[in-house]
Formats: sequence, C-alpha cells, structure tokens
Amino acid sequence: MSYNWNWSVFWDLSPRGSGTYMDTLIQGLYWTLAVSTAAWVLALALGVAVGVFNTSGHRGLERLCRGYVELFRNVPLLVQMFLWYFVFPEVLPDAWGDYIKTADPVMSTFWTAVVCLGLFTSARIAEQVRAGIESLPRGQTLAATALGLTRRQVYRYVLLPITGRMILPPLTSEALNLIKNSSVAFTIGLLEITGAARSMQEFSFQIFEAFAAATVLYVLINIVVVILMRWVEKMARVPGFMGAAK
Repeated sequence: MSYNWNWSVFWDLSPRGSGTYMDTLIQGLYWTLAVSTAAWVLALALGVAVGVFNTSGHRGLERLCRGYVELFRNVPLLVQMFLWYFVFPEVLPDAWGDYIKTADPVMSTFWTAVVCLGLFTSARIAEQVRAGIESLPRGQTLAATALGLTRRQVYRYVLLPITGRMILPPLTSEALNLIKNSSVAFTIGLLEITGAARSMQEFSFQIFEAFAAATVLYVLINIVVVILMRWVEKMARVPGFMGAAK
C-alpha cells in the first residue's frame, strides 16, 4: 500500500475557514474534557447514592436500585446514546420536546452525552459501592451503632470512608473508561477528540496522522488521570481524609 505521509497537515487551514486542523483537535480535546468531567461528577454522585440505598435494608428501595443498575449496565452505551438523543425528546410533552429539539445543537449534544455517560457509568460505580459496603465486617456497623451513631452517621463516618479507600483502584478504571467512552458522543454530532479526528481525515485524507494525534491525546489525558488518582490513593491513607472519624 502506498500512503503519502504528511505530518504538516496539522497546520493546514481547516475547511471551517478559521483555524487549522490542530485547532480542530484542540477544540475536540476541550469537549472531551468537558463531557468527561461533567459526566464523572454525575456518575459519582448517582453511583454512591444508588450503592448506599442498595444496602439500606429496605426491600422496595433495594429492588428499585437493582433495577436501575441492571437497566443502565446491560444496555449497550451506543444504544443508550441514540435513545437519549433521538427518542427521549419525542416522549416528553410537546413543549419540552420542542425546546430540546430547537436548542443549540452543540449544547444539546453535549448535555445528551453528559447524561448518557453519567447514568451508564453510575450503574457500574453503584455496584462497586454496594460490593465495598457489603464486604465490610458486620461488626463495623454494630460497633458504630453501639457508640450511639445514627444510621446516617454510620455511613458518613464509618462505612463510606472505608469503602471509598477500597474502591479507589476500580474507580480509577471507571474514570479511564468514561474518558474513552466519551468517543461515542461523536455519533450524535459532538466533535470531541474522535469526532475531530474523523472530521480531519475526511477532509484531508490523512487518516493515520489524524488518529495518531487522537491516540496521543487520549493517552496523555489518561496518564494525568492515573497520576491524579494515585495521589488520591496516597492521601486516602492519611487519617481523617474523606471524612473518616479519627
């Protein structure tokens, strides 16, 4: 196969008429970071809440949480992305659906990706939180209760801090997966890193250069995340970190 390598293509003017292909990739990096950060905050909040409620001892609430987890964990991410973007506005009341469909396309795709990725990842985090809490000896809860702590305080000062330390490594994996899963957002029109690279290769026909740059950007982001999470793991060993009782 004969291929014309052209690494200077990154500094060629993009078809948008303003900026180079490198600017397009940097813009894609921005959207990847924005989507991943917002979705991670949503996933962490919902995942911890669902995981805690799934160990509450209330049978109805636990069944509801298990249903939530099974729904979002077992449906492919791409299918969920299409459902949120194409189907969800159609089942809402007309006024709400029309508002979503006539909103700024960029922000519409952004928030759709955030909600989809956040809910998908939250189901996985919820299972990690549940498993972490249930793996703790029952004596932890009994001892805390004997000291006069309420059920909420037991979770706040005993169970969640210990569980948090235990599940930090799998949470790191989930954060990395979330960043990589954000590439699915290009299927609904969001020009994150993968979408920007695809746009570049379609107009310049330099497919290897475009996706080599995308690969480097993903690797750099994930290296930063790994370093950050290792720092968090190190800090988690400090007494009193994550709200644990000293």
